[in-house]
Parts: sequence; structure tokens; C-alpha cells
Amino acid sequence: MKRLSNQFISVLLVGLVSSQLLGCATTTNKGAVGIDRNQFMMLSSKQVESMSSASYSQTLKTASDKKTLNTDPAVLARIRAISDRLIAQVLVYRADAANWKWEVNVEKNDQVNAYCMPGGKIMVFTGLVDKLNAADDELAAVIGHEIAHALREHGRERMSLAYAQQGGLALLAAVIGSKKNAATSLDMAGKGTQLFFSLPNSRTQETEADRMGSELAARAGYNPNAAISLWTKMGQNGGKKPAEFLSSHPSDKARIDDLSKLIPTVMPLYEQAKTSK
Repeated sequence: MKRLSNQFISVLLVGLVSSQLLGCATTTNKGAVGIDRNQFMMLSSKQVESMSSASYSQTLKTASDKKTLNTDPAVLARIRAISDRLIAQVLVYRADAANWKWEVNVEKNDQVNAYCMPGGKIMVFTGLVDKLNAADDELAAVIGHEIAHALREHGRERMSLAYAQQGGLALLAAVIGSKKNAATSLDMAGKGTQLFFSLPNSRTQETEADRMGSELAARAGYNPNAAISLWTKMGQNGGKKPAEFLSSHPSDKARIDDLSKLIPTVMPLYEQAKTSK
């Protein structure tokens, strides 16, 4: 296979970048924490929500078959009560989220984890409650963080980027190598794309979710300082982790530092929520 000319490569790269810029928009209002980043979206919200709804339904069925779904009524009631208070605040970021078909469930699972799929499908694992001995304010920090991912449509953004990267990787493989070493070239291009494109963006998404989640929790009457104690516990529970540069999440220290700087912004919202009760 002949090597592509530099001029042709430049034209293709410019075209790829231009197509990405055409799909840029922001999915949420800024809120008090000032989230204001354009996002690249190739897929529609409807497409992604349909896929996530089907996936969530299958997850519920699997958990139900294993008898691990909503096994403790007290824990379920606690998680749903916290979630309901957070969901009541989503209008700050987007009006249409009030019409989402929100669902909140708990799975008996030792993982210290929770998630909120596009369209408002929440799942909390019991490991989050049990292993961290999490207080309501700390659980609100986690669930608020996950709700923020859904509001900000980070899943849709990641899927759109994956679609775009497939075209970009094919181009990079052609640029780097010939037919003889195309597989090696594609693998190298994939690693470079992961390090310099996917992961930095994912860390950005995590920081956005931290900040938005902190505001949602504060507006719902949960102490925003709990996010700091939560991530301190997470760090103690997580064991050895990769360097932040190679991780899709901010380091615990970076995350705690950022949340600490945010306290003066969100604490007044918390105080106002307590007063209005």
C-alpha cells in the first residue's frame, strides 16, 4: 500500500476535526458551579436512552433471577429517599430531566459502586453502603455524582467519541504504516488515542460530575463536605491505583482538592436548603 501524501493526510485530518466541531454543543445549564464545556455528540439522546433502557431492564432481570435485587427493604427505602431529594433538583441543570422515567434500585453486590444510566436509571450496589459505612450525606454525594453523569450525557458523549475514533484510528494506521505492519500500527494508534484523547476527556467528565453532584447534594440539603469524607474513604478502600495520567478518573487527592475549593460556592446552597425545610 502506498504511503499517503502529507497534503492528503492533512485534508483528511482537517475534515475529521471539522466534522467533530460541527457536533459540539452543551447538554446542561451552567449551574452555580459553572459547567460550560461544549461536547461532541454524533448520536441522538433518543438512541442512547433506548439502548440504556434495554440494558437496564436486562440488568434488573438478571439480578432478580439471582435474587440479588432489592433484597433489603430498609436499604432500598433509604436509597430511594436520598435519590428522590436529588432528582428534585435536576431542573437546575436541564428542564427535560423532570420528564425522564427515573428508576432507583439496589443490587446486593460487594462492589463499592453505583451508576445512573442515560434517562435516569439508577443502580446502587450494597458494597457502597456496607464497606464504606456511608452516611446519608456521603451516599448523596455518590448518587448525585452519578445523576450528574446522566444529566450531562457523558455516556452519549463517550459513545460518540468512540464512533469518531474508529475513523481516526483507520486513518492513523494508514499514515503510520504499510500493509505489512498495519496491525501493529493500528495498535500503536489505539494506545496513543487512549492516552491523549479518551482518558483526558474521561477525567474531565468525572470532574464535571463531581462538581455538579456536589451542587445537587447541597441543594437537596446534604452537606457538601461529605463528598470529601467520601472520597477519603474511597481512597483508603481502593488499594493501589495507576498514576492519574493513565487513569480514567482523577486521583483521590486531585478530586478532594477540587471539591474542597468548591465548598464556598455550594455551602450557601446547603444552608439555604436547611433553612427552607
